[in-house]
Amino acid sequence: MREIFMGLPWWVKWIAVPVIALVVFGGLIVSVVGFVIGLLFKVLVFVALVGGLIYVVRKFTSSSTSRGDW
Repeated sequence: MREIFMGLPWWVKWIAVPVIALVVFGGLIVSVVGFVIGLLFKVLVFVALVGGLIYVVRKFTSSSTSRGDW
């Protein structure tokens, strides 16, 4: 395989082959990147919701204990 590539011009090795790979595997690459970005977005939403829930629970529990002192 290496001998085949050694005989080719530079533009075939560095331009044509990557373009062909992107055309063939482009849909797969886009779907994997989309899946990873979607997963990261869902993780961020989950973290934000859990953080908000913890904040609200602490806020209400601290205010209810201070009302109990009256």
